[in-house]
Formats: sequence, structure tokens, C-alpha cells
Amino acid sequence: MMDSCSIISSSFYPHNKHLGINKLYTKAPPMRPWYKWYILALSALTHMLVVAIPAMSLPVLFDEIAGDLSLDIVQIGVIWGLGSLTGIAMSLLGGIIGDCIGAKRTLILACVLTGGAGALRGFATSYPMLAVMVVIAGFFPFMIPTNVHKTCGVWFTGKHLGLANAVVSAGMASGFMLGSLLGASVFSPLLGGWRNVLFVYGGVALLVALIWSTTADGPEGRTRPAVKPVHRPLRESLGHVAGVRNVWLLGLAMLGVGSCIQGGLGYLPLYLRGLGWEAVTADSALATFHGASLLFTIPIALLSDRLGSRRRVLIVATVMIATGFGLLSVADGVLVWGAVILAGVVRDGFMAILMTFIIEIKEIGTTYAGTAVGMIMSISQIGSVLSPPAGNSLSVYSPGLPYLFWAGLALLGLVGFALVREGDKGRG
Repeated sequence: MMDSCSIISSSFYPHNKHLGINKLYTKAPPMRPWYKWYILALSALTHMLVVAIPAMSLPVLFDEIAGDLSLDIVQIGVIWGLGSLTGIAMSLLGGIIGDCIGAKRTLILACVLTGGAGALRGFATSYPMLAVMVVIAGFFPFMIPTNVHKTCGVWFTGKHLGLANAVVSAGMASGFMLGSLLGASVFSPLLGGWRNVLFVYGGVALLVALIWSTTADGPEGRTRPAVKPVHRPLRESLGHVAGVRNVWLLGLAMLGVGSCIQGGLGYLPLYLRGLGWEAVTADSALATFHGASLLFTIPIALLSDRLGSRRRVLIVATVMIATGFGLLSVADGVLVWGAVILAGVVRDGFMAILMTFIIEIKEIGTTYAGTAVGMIMSISQIGSVLSPPAGNSLSVYSPGLPYLFWAGLALLGLVGFALVREGDKGRG
């Protein structure tokens, strides 16, 4: 019986009977030195255009969507959380598919499906209909970060790997900033409402998929299988990754930190508007969070290279995130800006270091990177589904109470990082 990886890959590597059974591989042309930097730029743009801008436009569009569909604060939290529901499975499945057929092919597929399913949300006419479409749209974006970071592991090594992960994380940060800053104040008026904004985002994702289809395979794919590739069985990949202690501990850490960030960012524009802030200013606070992240993503990643310890930087970043979101529970005026900057400074630098840390685990390397990243992000998505509605529901007691709840969840990440072993590194 064929393994799942073999079934998936057969559509990409069809058997050719005209090729001799001993001629298993054909050589591809040599790669130019600059080409990996082009791939890195495209990876960063994929993060920005396909994942980040559409995702972070939703919180600032919620006021318009809620008015159109008559949603209350808890229903908004449910909608925001439902976007992560299918990520529990798809983060892992996307990593497995990437390990089976390659990151490039997975990214093409994911961009096409993300664009198409994301645009469907624009047709929603009621709360239940929007909820269903958000769940469907949530299937595919989670496949992208896993395989973007796997792409970095394929094309870059050593200290360049940390830099590459920082660059694509900066792409994510810039997209988050642009989506929150422009989604409601520029894109919606310009395009004629939130529905058309989602339609345009879908078209952009399809364009990015087309660009990926013109790129070359990575260095590990330069010797291309002409008959039938050899793949690791699905059960072997899952069994191997599940047996690595650090994977579970990093999953626990991301469960806490990811829950805090997901809940806190989705609530922020509504929270500040409830405090009497102008809509544009409230949206700017969210954009400031991501702007601070963008500025410091690469410096923080380079700092972890210099210190020689990813774990210590991750611990400090977790404390800053917890403190920043905790301060939002009592902050007003200028203190809000200080709180969002404190938490935002380390957000995407944190993710860049985490992804590098995972790939550098001796038992993981690039061989199992997709599956390992997918498993960790799947664990994280459990909290991302539950924390927004749970936190939003606490606002009936006090508008700032949700932030104390989310800050407490971030501290859970410290437990995971405290128990992680940072030892020998490997490339797989």
C-alpha cells in the first residue's frame, strides 16, 4: 500500500515509463548565487501579501462588519478565534505536505486556496454564514508560514539561516502593520467596503501563486527525480517528531504566547474605541505594535546569533509580551503607546528566533522541519481559537480585564522555555 507522502507526491512526480529504471535522476542547471536572495524576497512578500495584510485587516474592519451583520462583542471574538480553528490541523498537515512534495509546490497550492477561500468571506450576509466561511478560509493560510520557514532552511545555512528567518518574519510584520493601518481607513473607502477588500486580497494571493510557479526548486531539489522519489513514510515523520521532547515544550510555550497575541490584537481596536479613541487613532495603535516589531525583527535575530542562545532571547521576549499586554489593562493615553511598543518590539523577532531554534534542533533539521513547525503551530492554534472569545467575554466585568487574562496566558510560555534544552544543533 502506498504511503500518504507517496500518494501526495505522485501528482507532482508522475511515473515516466520511457525513462530507464536505472536513470532515476536528472541534473538541473546550476543555480546563480543571487537566486536564493530572490527566493527570500518572494518568501517575505508571500508572508506580507497573502497572510499578514488580510489577517490584520480584519480587526480594524470588525467595526464595519459588525454594523453590517449586527454582531456583538462576543460574536466578534468568536469570528476572530474561528479563523484559527482549522489551523490546529492545517499547520501540521501543511508541514507534512511540505516535507512530502517540497515547500515550493506546497506554497503554490496554499496561495491559490488561501486566495479563493479568503475571497468567499466577502459573500457573507449573516453571522452564521460568516462563521462558516471564516472556518473554510482558515484552512489554508496556516500552510504558508510553515513552508516559508522550511524554504529558509532549504536555501540558507548557519548564521544566514537566522537572518533569512528574520527577513521573512519582517515581511510578516510589515504586512501586519499595513493591514491594520490601511485596511479600514484606506482600503475599505477606496475599494467600496469590506467585502471588496477581501475580494482584492484573494486576487493578490493568486498572483503570488503564479510567481511561485515560475521559480526553481531549492538546492535539495536540483537533482530532480525522473521516475519515483524516495519519501519518508508519514508515520515515520510524525513518530520521529512526536518523540522529540523539545517539540512538545516549544508547543506549550507557543500555546501561551500565541493565545496572548491572538486575543490581545483582535480586541485592541475595539477596546480603544470603547475608551473614546477615534477610529483612526485606535487603528494606528495596532499598526504601531507591528511597526515596532518590523523595526526590531532583524536586530533581535542577529542578537540571538551573537549571544549564541536562542532560548534566553525567547524568555526575555516572552516577559516583554506579557508585560506589555498586561499594562494595557490599566493604561490609557500615552501609556497605551508605551505598552504596545513594549510588546510589539519583540513579536516577529520572537517568531524568527523560534523558527530557527526548531530547525536547529539536532533531531529535526530541514528533514523534519515542516512537520515539527506544523506540530508546534497546531498546538498554538488551540489557544488562538479559545482565547479571543474567552477574553472578550470578560469585558462585561471590566474593559481592561481581558488583557490581564491574556498576559497570564503568555506567562505559560515561560514554563515551556524554562524546560527546553538548548544543546547540539543539526541540519538534518
